[in-house]
Amino acid sequence: MLKVENLSKSFGDKKVLENINFEVNKGDIAIITGPSGVGKTTLIRCLSSLEKYDSGKIEISERREEKQYPVGLVFQGFNLFPHLSALENITFPLIKVKKHSKEKAEKQAKELLASLGLEGLEESYEYQLSGGQKQRVAIARALALNPEYLCFDEPTSALDSELREDVGEMLRGIAKKGTGVIVITHDKIFAEKYATKLYELGEQLELRNS
Repeated sequence: MLKVENLSKSFGDKKVLENINFEVNKGDIAIITGPSGVGKTTLIRCLSSLEKYDSGKIEISERREEKQYPVGLVFQGFNLFPHLSALENITFPLIKVKKHSKEKAEKQAKELLASLGLEGLEESYEYQLSGGQKQRVAIARALALNPEYLCFDEPTSALDSELREDVGEMLRGIAKKGTGVIVITHDKIFAEKYATKLYELGEQLELRNS
């Protein structure tokens, strides 16, 4: 379980998050909605250790390895390395961070790409990929570090209805393998369909259903 207790974060005099509390289990798809400016992106950046919070606690029980990166993040803009191929985007953190051999990293990367429907695109660069394909490479790169929980920042923005359904089914597949999924989105129809836990972030984070 990932448990957040009384999480607060300010930027200067502006309080962005105040006493936020929620829980996500492995296998959950927890979707957080809310208007722009309420701190949704700040929240998942705090969860994934990209932003330091001011007070409160983020606890993860039943960690597989204390040294691994427990919470991954798939950015809205994907943030792929444009000078690296799809395969290299995934092997780079495996070699640099997890110290895998090139052979082991490539084997894992190819398996991840194939599992996400990207077989045959291993040598493609960012400019050669569609938006949906870039997103899947970014997901594969995040999954390569074996996170307990994986956060998604607006994964359906600018996608048509068919691709939004593909993203939803992909999230279900990730959750079924035991990874906790945390999504922030403005897309309330998508949230209602795919969330196992649905939260709305305003002045507080409120659980809408479970």
